[in-house]
Amino acid sequence: MDQAWLFPPSVRDLVPPDHLAHLIRDTVRDSLDLSEILAAYDEERGYPPYHPAMMTALLLYGYSQGVYSSRRLAKACQERVDFMAVTAMQTPDFRTISDFRKRHHEALANLFGQVLGLCQRAGLVRLGHVALDGTKIKANASRHKAMSYGRMKVEVPRLAAEVKRWFKEADKVDRSEDKQHGPTRRGDEMPSWVANKQERLAKMREAMAAMESEAREGKPTDGTRGGRAGGKSEREPGTPPDRAQRNFTDPESRIMLSKEGFIQAYNPQLAVDSEHQIIVARDVTTSAADVGQLIPMVTQIETNTGHLPEELSADAGYCSEENLGELRRRRIKGYIAIGRLKHGAKAPRAHRGKPAGPLVLDMWAKLKRGGYRSRYRLRKQIVEPAIGQIKQARSFRQFLLRGVAKVRSEWSLVCTAHNLLKWAAATTA
Repeated sequence: MDQAWLFPPSVRDLVPPDHLAHLIRDTVRDSLDLSEILAAYDEERGYPPYHPAMMTALLLYGYSQGVYSSRRLAKACQERVDFMAVTAMQTPDFRTISDFRKRHHEALANLFGQVLGLCQRAGLVRLGHVALDGTKIKANASRHKAMSYGRMKVEVPRLAAEVKRWFKEADKVDRSEDKQHGPTRRGDEMPSWVANKQERLAKMREAMAAMESEAREGKPTDGTRGGRAGGKSEREPGTPPDRAQRNFTDPESRIMLSKEGFIQAYNPQLAVDSEHQIIVARDVTTSAADVGQLIPMVTQIETNTGHLPEELSADAGYCSEENLGELRRRRIKGYIAIGRLKHGAKAPRAHRGKPAGPLVLDMWAKLKRGGYRSRYRLRKQIVEPAIGQIKQARSFRQFLLRGVAKVRSEWSLVCTAHNLLKWAAATTA
């Protein structure tokens, strides 16, 4: 351990030549177009001390290894030789990594299409059968930091009165201290406990205004469901229901039901090709329901690959007359579950609270005829393993960024790293 090296070591001596770190570094440097990122550094003054290509490779390699936090990435650059092979033994600090990811989140998201192109050219994408699914992933916010509109209506006046009372008390304390210590203070400073309450009051008023604006525009609010058929609403038009909620930490995230119970989350979507489990489309939505995502995802598949899939499978969350009709119009063979039937029912009489339409009935008959041999069975073999690899093998269970735009970019990085791993495994086999 105490013996000195005769010659300065090269990182290539410490990491095998066929290691994934070398492949990702060289792919980013030689095969990806980083002009959108490099264009941000157009003058010599204050030129970045770390090359943007190296920073991009570091993020992609970190995401492929299940290392997402900027602090953990910075630590890995100092302790892990595989990360040293990516950075050429440079050690950017966590703030540099974090700022780079935030500054270029849109450009980093666009790398998904370039990596998907590499997979297509390698023959890894056939679009014979594509499976679509969504999964709930925690937002960078606690659900305990959310508050319902009804509670806000009660808390805002109470808190405003309390802050007003405390202002009077603060003025009284200031006058008393001036008499005791002399007039050395301005006399208008607010104690921290007043400032904190005032900040919370401002956040609550801002949240109420945003929810009321969404209600006037007819947008769905978090935690709401449609009223009963024929029922009368007790609230005024253009105001959100009392049970509608908004989170103070990440207002664009929503409370969603997952296997872990109700969590503050987003609903990422992904479409996976059956040939090599390559992700051919990805998105993030703030809606807990999946039904509105099928048509946009099919459109994105065509945009990303230049072709429509021959077959598409999805679970019951995507089933609707509109979606089935669109698949038929685009000549895509659909295999979409329609949901569970009541015990003893021979055919679905209703779907999503309405009489079952002809396309839903046709899909039910189609899946019933296929039985266990139906092509729908491929869904569990295609998209669910990809979700498992992301969430279980690479431990991506919570977003680091906040706001739907940045979360979409982060999800794109996750999917890009997934495709890079599949491409690397196929090309180096």
